[in-house]
Amino acid sequence: MDGYGSETYGRSFADVYDEWYGDLGPIDSFVDLVVHHARGGQVCELGVGTGRLALPIASRGLSVTGIDSSTHMLERLSNADVDRRVNAVCGDMTEEVPGGPYAVVFIAFNTLFNLTEHEAQSKCISSAAEALADGGVLIVEAVVPPIDKVDRTEEISIRHMSTNRVVLSVSRQSLVTGVAEGHFIELSDGDHVRLRPWSIRYSSPAEIDDMARDAGLRLDARYEDSTLAPFTSGSDRHLSIYRRNEDAMTTQ
Repeated sequence: MDGYGSETYGRSFADVYDEWYGDLGPIDSFVDLVVHHARGGQVCELGVGTGRLALPIASRGLSVTGIDSSTHMLERLSNADVDRRVNAVCGDMTEEVPGGPYAVVFIAFNTLFNLTEHEAQSKCISSAAEALADGGVLIVEAVVPPIDKVDRTEEISIRHMSTNRVVLSVSRQSLVTGVAEGHFIELSDGDHVRLRPWSIRYSSPAEIDDMARDAGLRLDARYEDSTLAPFTSGSDRHLSIYRRNEDAMTTQ
């Protein structure tokens, strides 16, 4: 999408993120999973956003660092984090991860796909691996890319409709490039129009496995979600847990 950059998503969605996406997935079980694997150690979230997960994890007594490239998202996090429980860092999650070593680094709900090039996703996973303590884990949560017989699809749908406000979803995706992009178009009384653009690049679980292996990580477990429901051929989401193998890291 012409003009789309690293700050675009945060600038477009920060003001509605908690309202629209605050109930994404079972938060309590995700927090329990991170706490279990952290075992009292430090935790880092890549793409912390407004703190949907980082704040409840920090409330469990863990030291949490959250990294995000969006100043708009981090401002929302700051407003919510009145006790300053999360160490919020404005930065690029493909670069060296500050702090650590971490017992757990996690990338939740498709955040990895906000990096719209394979190389950037691979660098992100490599940076996460390097920030892990020996035996630490990287948790990646993402959708399983859709399978369609048509290479390029375009869709228009209604996200919200009331007497004075309509939100339309316009999107297109290509199986060849793995890129899906679109707009939420918000129309309301008073001739108000707001465009909220988004763009992602899908990677399959197997592709993410390859990136992790190249970074010296091994797949420990894969579930459908944080409730630890079994991952099957029919699952449209996955939660994958990769562990840092010190021997593998030293041979890279």
